[in-house]
Amino acid sequence: MGVYFGTDGLRGKANEDLTFNLAYKVGNALTALKVKPKIIIGSDTRISNSYFTIAVAGGAMSGGAEVVDLGIVPTAGVAYLTKKLKADYGVVISASHNGAEYNGIKIFSSKGYKIGDKEEERLERAFIHENVNDFPNIGTYRQDFNAVKLYKEFLIGAAEKTLGKSGLNGKTIVLDCANGAAYKIAPEVFKKLGAKVIATSASKDGLKINDSCGALHPENLSKKVLKYKADMGFAFDGDSDRLIPVDENGNVLSGDQIIYGIAIYLKNRGLLKKNAVVGTRHTNVAIEKALAENKIELIRTDIGDKYVLEKLVEKDLSIGGEQSGHIIFKDVHTTGDGILSAIEASIVTVKENKKFSDLFNIKIYPQTNVDVVVDDKLRVINSEELDEAIADFNEKFKSSGRIMIRASGTEPKIRIMVESENESANKKIAADFINLIKRIK
Repeated sequence: MGVYFGTDGLRGKANEDLTFNLAYKVGNALTALKVKPKIIIGSDTRISNSYFTIAVAGGAMSGGAEVVDLGIVPTAGVAYLTKKLKADYGVVISASHNGAEYNGIKIFSSKGYKIGDKEEERLERAFIHENVNDFPNIGTYRQDFNAVKLYKEFLIGAAEKTLGKSGLNGKTIVLDCANGAAYKIAPEVFKKLGAKVIATSASKDGLKINDSCGALHPENLSKKVLKYKADMGFAFDGDSDRLIPVDENGNVLSGDQIIYGIAIYLKNRGLLKKNAVVGTRHTNVAIEKALAENKIELIRTDIGDKYVLEKLVEKDLSIGGEQSGHIIFKDVHTTGDGILSAIEASIVTVKENKKFSDLFNIKIYPQTNVDVVVDDKLRVINSEELDEAIADFNEKFKSSGRIMIRASGTEPKIRIMVESENESANKKIAADFINLIKRIK
């Protein structure tokens, strides 16, 4: 990671951490990495998106770039369109699951992959010297708000390849679109596939994005699934690159459980490459054991879907992802895609002719996940006192439990995860570490 870029791009509160000038520098720096690049820009619905789109576009055009503004497009749609439209870079203006006061910048390469740590560092070094072209070598700007239809066709085609047309006939599916980038396209795709769709939080009100809705608030989706007696439900986040599913009984599931169910489905059909999947250090141990019982290896990476993708590419595997719902189907797409993941999970229920809960609601170990806001996350995470406390925990609990404490890659927070079969013990241990971190900060 660089100074500005974290585990998933650059992010902060609009006009505090993330400013117009910084966004301008990002756009301009791309022209230092490639001469006269073609850059596409897509965004979610938050109200600061036009502001930051103009900033990135202005910086890019100052350096001679051709800029195409796609309007509201899910992150995965920008990744797909970067490759489809033969752009040099795809830029996403979004703060993902964060509230409306936040925004961020993610960058995709010409191949549709998120740029890596080394390229982010090169980009940051280019902030130092502004690249300004003289007339007539300044860049150009145009809008293409219809390009998102190509991404919509890609999603429908991915489903129809397996199910045929209207393959979700008879399924009732609730979609919580988080008032974000999925607000329109997700309901349209599932309706086209034949499902009866109940869409909630499906507006483009930029002040309501992720506000008590979406992937961080699946309890609302759970109630809707029960109310409408739906077969399943999916909650997306603001930029729709991840999902949290709910089964027909209203149970909230995780990305881990989706990966497990789809991996079993693929293996039984001889379609799971090398009988292995990729997870992260956060992946539930119960999932790892259940996969092993089915002779499927779990390969762990650092947290961050770009690290999952790197391992998928390195090992040439089919599927990987994070507990948070970022799931990558490497042979179908180049990045995590909440809508595609929902489609793939729906396909399994149809092909297996089973209820969602029968396929995906595998028992997992209770986890307590807590965030602690701190002034200096690096000082806290590098504290000897914290290291000693973690070592003491590991010595005491050995294989009966585990703790993971890390600095957030996008926010001023320390993230705590405690996992064991004893939920009450998890909460007590997490509380002890919260108090310790508050003393250190």
